[in-house]
Amino acid sequence: MRIISGSFKGKKILEPSDSKTRPLKDLTKESIFNIMRHSNKFLVNLSNASILDAFSGVGSFGLECLSIGVNNVVFIENYNQVVLILKKNLLNLKSIKNYKIIEDNAYEINTLENINQKFDIIFLDPPYKDKNLSILLNNIQTINLLNKNGIIILHRHKKSKDIFPDDFKILEEKKYGISKIIFMTYLN
Repeated sequence: MRIISGSFKGKKILEPSDSKTRPLKDLTKESIFNIMRHSNKFLVNLSNASILDAFSGVGSFGLECLSIGVNNVVFIENYNQVVLILKKNLLNLKSIKNYKIIEDNAYEINTLENINQKFDIIFLDPPYKDKNLSILLNNIQTINLLNKNGIIILHRHKKSKDIFPDDFKILEEKKYGISKIIFMTYLN
């Protein structure tokens, strides 16, 4: 797994040796960024975007964002073994300092409230078996974490049948291998 574009293009991303973590595949990640850059459905300017990478794992999505020069990235991860790898991956970017790591549970409303920031892109990559997405999305909306015209990108198993709160609108959905990527926002 590598960073696919930007100033750190080609840099290897360290991965965990256990099977509890499912890093975002390069092809899926590349497709996400192509859609964000070329779709007229989104009004987010990546070059000055603020990113929340929740359930970040080793940081594949957030690292890519840092490589292309976003404003800042907040990583949320609470699996200790993976947090160590995430920190190593960030240290490998040497000159990059515009990030923060929160070692806590992304489902907890207090975790989200304590960020005290709004985001242009919120990337959610919870374990496929997790069924608490409605709670998480409601918390994001309650705290108002998403900037106007911001998007939520959700990475799920292609067969998952998640139920989203009524105030959320799916903008686009794509399948890649066993993955499904959902671009959504909440209605203002």
